[in-house]
Parts: sequence; structure tokens; C-alpha cells
Amino acid sequence: MSTQTIARGARGQSTENTAESFGVTPVNKVKRLHERGSYDRKTIYEILDAALVCHIAYVIDGRPYCTRTSFWREGDHLYWHGSSASRMIRTQGQGVPVCLTVTHLDALVMARSGFHHSVNYRAVMAFGTAHIVDEKKLRLMDRFIDRIYPGRSRLIRQPNKQELKATTMMGMEIEHASGKIRDKHVADEEEDYAGVPAWSALYPVTQVIGAPSECARQLPGLERPEGMADFEPGTRLDELMTRSYRRTFG
Repeated sequence: MSTQTIARGARGQSTENTAESFGVTPVNKVKRLHERGSYDRKTIYEILDAALVCHIAYVIDGRPYCTRTSFWREGDHLYWHGSSASRMIRTQGQGVPVCLTVTHLDALVMARSGFHHSVNYRAVMAFGTAHIVDEKKLRLMDRFIDRIYPGRSRLIRQPNKQELKATTMMGMEIEHASGKIRDKHVADEEEDYAGVPAWSALYPVTQVIGAPSECARQLPGLERPEGMADFEPGTRLDELMTRSYRRTFG
């Protein structure tokens, strides 16, 4: 994946937030296999925008919790939603620090030693402070639908008073973030290539869209909306989410 040039410090790491990069701090610095790390916004945004599900970690009374949910990005802000009655929302709504992560599994890598078995992946860790978003709640609910299914919010019923009350929209500004990518084949110790008779390979892994199963109570004459033209069976999910994001947010 290509990256943009970023400001470099004495050790070759970005040291300040710029228009192109997130600064390297003790919070987001990639320490293990640091050469796989990335701090430029373009790479981090691409990984986030290709994902549909994230995991959000936070602490309640000294105990760590991690909740999975759907999310999306607008600029340097990330948004998600949840039940107004949920423990996650009640806690995050108080303005607590959170860590939001996404991971794309791209391949299984079989090597000649257990140590060098691996997976190819694209991942992001984003840090910020969660907060409730009330002032544009209905707009965000529409954006959440359109982020996955472009233009669908104009076709469906708007939420009623009870549905609005039962749903809380959350957001956070990305204060620190880093990406980490492994995109390589088998990488063994040199002596193992000739000395270990173990079959080795890389298996690509993808999630793909299947054929739609229409609702049994579908009204007659309805066809798939134009905004969902990319939803073709066999389409990679990460590529589909990227295209849907661009259709909605440009």
C-alpha cells in the first residue's frame, strides 16, 4: 500500500501531527516490528474506510472491556452507535478515553517453523475521548445507513420518537493513531529453506458478498436501488466498503 511522505524526526519517525501524518507518541508508537508501522493519514484512512466493524476498548471501575460495533469516519472523527441503555454507551458518554481498532485478515502464511508462521493483515489503532453527539443525531443516523448502503436513507422510513430515544450516537476525534501492515510471503530462516522438508504456502483470505435473499414480503415491482450497484455476488467486502464510503462521503 502506498504512503505519503511525512515529516521525519532524528530516528526517522514523524514527530508532530501534520496534514499528512499523525505524530508518533508513546501512545501510538509501533514498537514490535516497527518497520510495519505507518502514521500517515492516507494509509490509516484507507484501512478504516474499508472496514465495517471495529472493536472499542475502555475501562470501567478498573476492569478493561472491549465492545464490537459498526462505525465510520468523517475527517479525523470516528462515529458509532449503540443502545442508550447499554453499559458501553453509559460509560463512554461520560467522556472516557477509548482505543478503537480494526483489522483486515488478508492471508494465512505457512512457514517451515512455528515461529515464522504468520498472517498478512492491515490494522489500525486509533485513540481519543468518546463523547455523545446530540446536535446532529438524525443526520448521523442517516449517514450510518448511507455509509454502508449509499443513498438508502432517502428510501426508508425515518426513525420514530422511540427509536431516536433508544439510540445514542457516539463520536471521538482521533488524537493519536497508527497503522500496521504485513504484506509478504513466507519468510523463513535461510537454512530452513533447504533443511526443513515441510510444504509451505500462502493462502489468501477474503470476505465476499453473496447473492441477495430477498424479503418474502417484498412489494411487487421493486428493484435493487441504483446506489447499490456495487453489491454484486463475489465482490470483496473491503473493496465494497471503500467504494460505498466514497459514494457517500466523496
